[in-house]
Amino acid sequence: MGVVDVFNALPTERLEEELLACCAAPAWAGRVAAGRPYADRAAILASADAASRALSWSDVLLGLSAHPRIGERAAGESKEAAWSRVEQSAAAVSADEETKAALILANKEYEARFGHVFLIFASGRTQAEILAVARERLGNDDAGERAIVSDELRRIARLRLERVLDAL
Repeated sequence: MGVVDVFNALPTERLEEELLACCAAPAWAGRVAAGRPYADRAAILASADAASRALSWSDVLLGLSAHPRIGERAAGESKEAAWSRVEQSAAAVSADEETKAALILANKEYEARFGHVFLIFASGRTQAEILAVARERLGNDDAGERAIVSDELRRIARLRLERVLDAL
């Protein structure tokens, strides 16, 4: 039985649990699960991308609720927390104290400006790179930033979904 067959055959409750670890927005998980059966891996990923792009802003905020501040270690033993620690691992080891302090300040400024955590696809990025992006994005208007955040959430969900598929 191939990966796609296993994915298609998972009980809905179990699949939605796996999907919610990828993106904490129930609308996203529900839409991906409801799209079964899928013909192949590419169809699953395309459905996940479409589900991400269809999220309302309130759904995106639900997705953000499961993400720690960038530079902070995700707590807990959940699959999502473990993935977050892996995704931020390069940044965690690459920063000096000055950069870490500047990133904490940028997080606070961002949250005060936009009302939610700064979200970035952090895999493979250093804290200096993340800090530069955070400072740049502070200049965005609300609509522009919402579009960026929505796409960053989509990219993270896709990466995590690929991990789920690889583990099946």
